Parts: sequence; C-alpha cells; structure tokens
Amino acid sequence: MTEEMKQRLTNDVTNNDVVLYMKGTKDFPMCGFSARAANVLKAAKVDFADFNILEDNDLRLGLKEFSEWPTFPQCYIKGQFVGGSDILLEMYENGELQEMVKDLQKA
Repeated sequence: MTEEMKQRLTNDVTNNDVVLYMKGTKDFPMCGFSARAANVLKAAKVDFADFNILEDNDLRLGLKEFSEWPTFPQCYIKGQFVGGSDILLEMYENGELQEMVKDLQKA
C-alpha cells in the first residue's frame, strides 16, 4: 500500500464518524452483503460516508491491507474497524451497535 493510500484511508475513517466501504453506494448497493450493511446502519439511524470500492481498484486492494480484513463491505465507527455485514447485523440485533452510535443517531 502506498503512503498516499494509507493517508487517504486514515483521513476517511478519522474525518467521518461512520464509514462503509462497499460494493456500490448506500443508495444503490451492488451486492447483498453491502446492501445488508447499509440497511443495518440506516436502521441504527446514523449517517455514514459510503465509498464504492468497485470504482477504485487501488482503494479495494489498499483496504485489505489497511484493515487486515479480506472481504467487503468494511465498516469503521469512530475510527475503529468494526467488521462486515454479518458482524454489523449481529451487533444491531444485540444492541451493541446502537450503544456504539447513540451519540451519532439522527432524530
């Protein structure tokens, strides 16, 4: 991973409270896992920045190294890597996600 990509990813996750790197966008997901992750974040009533990894191969490859996680989507909350759609769904179902984002929730 280039130093430029590392800085870009660091900026993305520190300048946004919630980030979802996904296939497609939050309004037009392009895989079921990305759709599920976006829907879980929407159900948790948080705004999130979405980045389409299908539009940038360097981003897709850099993220795997940055997060040390091989699959997508990838979610970061408050600068911390959380995981993918299965982990987000589990966290939502047990209330952990809502607790983590309670200060970020919109009305």
